[in-house]
Amino acid sequence: MMWRRCLNGLLMGLALLAGTASAHEMSMAEMQLREMAPGEFLWQWMAGEKGGVADVLKPIWPEGCQVDLNVLHCGKSGMRGTLSIDGVGKTYSAALVKVFWLDGQTRVYTLTAGQPTVHLYGSAEDRRGMGEIATAYVALGVEHILGGIDHLLFVIGLLFLVGFNRRLLWTITAFTAAHSLTLAASALDFLALRPPPVEAAIALSIVLVAVEALHSKQTLAKRWPALVAFLFGLVHGLGFAGALKEIGLPESHMLVALLTFNVGVEIGQLMTVAAAWALWRAVSRWPSVSLARTAALYGIGTMAAFWAWSRVAAIFI
Repeated sequence: MMWRRCLNGLLMGLALLAGTASAHEMSMAEMQLREMAPGEFLWQWMAGEKGGVADVLKPIWPEGCQVDLNVLHCGKSGMRGTLSIDGVGKTYSAALVKVFWLDGQTRVYTLTAGQPTVHLYGSAEDRRGMGEIATAYVALGVEHILGGIDHLLFVIGLLFLVGFNRRLLWTITAFTAAHSLTLAASALDFLALRPPPVEAAIALSIVLVAVEALHSKQTLAKRWPALVAFLFGLVHGLGFAGALKEIGLPESHMLVALLTFNVGVEIGQLMTVAAAWALWRAVSRWPSVSLARTAALYGIGTMAAFWAWSRVAAIFI
């Protein structure tokens, strides 16, 4: 029957995700440039998450700069002009360029597929425009939420818990408000927690929501879903902050970058809700939709339980 084939496909997909998904995988590559003398830089790719960075990413240096193996010669005028990374957005979703200037200052630039170039001014001064930074960080926020399988499963779990009704608006709003608070507090160094406990708590939050959604009785989570979303949203915000710290915040327009990254996260979250609503409209009239719902919740809970065990173990390793 059609519903059985769909159900089997769903379970197989969840099993594959459980085996291959990695939370908050941004596939970041990192390049470091260290100015050793005026206009002379040592540069190298650091170990990327997927390896083989030099094979897939090619730096295009500012005009007037010449490279000799791992030495970049830019002359007396310094490293001025446009720096590009060819290939960013394919194997690697973003590239971090860390420049250690001769005067001791450091700057971090984030290049993405949507913004694969950055303008350098020969010193630590960062003159990137507000619009340029906003565009880059919105794109990174969208990519992070869509690539963060655990965050998506928590949002989907909330949808199963609440359903598509008026309470969903308050529930999603509470989740957004909570993770925005802890994202900002952590990114601005007002709050600091070790990543392993945060990741374990995120996985456990998914387990709880899945279990609560399976209950037929009126549980606390079903009576007050916005409260549950807010409390767990505080933890998920710390997860978002961990990814943002890996990317880095520009010293100029730091608040703009923080705000637009959060906006990108919300855009990705709304895209998920919209896709789920469209799927629900398509299958809501199926006679066996309740069986598919139960199977999906068991799949989500099982996957999250596996993550929880592995992440709790990582705390003590």
